[in-house]
Amino acid sequence: MTPKIEITKGSENIFADLGLPDADMHLVKAGMVAELYRFANARKLTQTQAGKLMGISQPEVSRLFKGNFREYSIERLIGFLTAFDHDVEIVVRPHKAVVGKARKGARTGKITFTSAIA
Repeated sequence: MTPKIEITKGSENIFADLGLPDADMHLVKAGMVAELYRFANARKLTQTQAGKLMGISQPEVSRLFKGNFREYSIERLIGFLTAFDHDVEIVVRPHKAVVGKARKGARTGKITFTSAIA
């Protein structure tokens, strides 16, 4: 007899689903690091070459690309992105309520990434 496996659909933020503190910031940073990884791969850079471009060592690049990005601020990650000759644009606009009118105090905003590798 096969054991029954329960599947639960998560939210758009795995860090929130895991109950981690600062889940929104983790998600933003993870998106930024994913873009850095894509940029490095698109240019076929080694971790040493990517590190030189970003001003960090190869072991730091390795840790960053493995998901250890807690030590990096949003500002520093933005600097890494711009080192790959990309502009970073922050857009602030009213968000739409998820369903009908948002509950008072409910957080319904999100941050998304749009990227094009040149």
